[in-house]
Amino acid sequence: MARIHELRLTARIARMYYTEGLKQADIAERLHISQTTISRLLRRARDEDVVRITINVPGGTYPELEEQLRDAFGLSEVVVAECDEDREEQILARIGEAAAHYVETTLEPDEIIGISSWSESLLRMVDNIHPVKPPAAGKVVQILGGMGNPSVQAHATNLTVRLAKLTRATPLLLSTQGVASTARAKHVLVSDPFVRDTLSEFERVTMALVGIGAVEPSKLLADSGNVFTAGELAELGRLGAVGDICLHFFDKNGRAIHSSLEERVIGITLEQLRGVRRVVGVAGGGRKVDALLGALRGAFIDVLITDRFTAEKLVLQCGRTLPHP
Repeated sequence: MARIHELRLTARIARMYYTEGLKQADIAERLHISQTTISRLLRRARDEDVVRITINVPGGTYPELEEQLRDAFGLSEVVVAECDEDREEQILARIGEAAAHYVETTLEPDEIIGISSWSESLLRMVDNIHPVKPPAAGKVVQILGGMGNPSVQAHATNLTVRLAKLTRATPLLLSTQGVASTARAKHVLVSDPFVRDTLSEFERVTMALVGIGAVEPSKLLADSGNVFTAGELAELGRLGAVGDICLHFFDKNGRAIHSSLEERVIGITLEQLRGVRRVVGVAGGGRKVDALLGALRGAFIDVLITDRFTAEKLVLQCGRTLPHP
């Protein structure tokens, strides 16, 4: 009979905790039982099937897809955005909204945010961020050179300045090209004291927000002028490049591509990114799947924000089964 009495007490505590919403300390005081015992019996309630916890997954969310990707690539977080059409314009809109919400809800006081230039997905993210309440971030650091074609120059500058304003942070611009004409030209450009000051902040970045590019540049990047020539891109293709982060290329297995082109990029390096506590990759769409796989296999990012169509393709590519709808 002792067991039935203990089960009765277990059920009584479970009802008080889960149905009545009482805290463990309040239950302990009311029943004159130690809080340690309350905690033990609540665990037992689940073990004994006295309590069954059911989570009703809201429509438009994809926890199983997210879990599959977290497990497959050792990510700390995955956000899969709802998307009605497997079309780039809609995908950019949805992942921009998801990335904005992620930044708003996870931003830490005095965070040093690094943000890449020339990323359409990051532009959409900034478009959707609401002004944060105090406490504010510390700085927003531009981690890829932002100068280029004057007709599109405002994109890179506005991206950093707007995000800084929205997060109540101080902007630090990298006022130089993303790709220098030669390695020697790069040496001259990075010797500028203002450029050096921004470059020195890379080691202090605590959250980096990066797009993930395919070898074929996006229209925004191509228009900026911060791209390699067709011949140089063909060379990267022959070397096995599938994508880039901040114009640093890698192959399908996540191995960095080392070439003379690397010496012309002015921005954060892949090795520096590995030292950042949290690297958030925001990308989606069919043409980005190979690039995303390379970035994930190379462990260049800790957090992935993508759309459901891309997430499904990634799950299938890593040999897993899609969850039932």
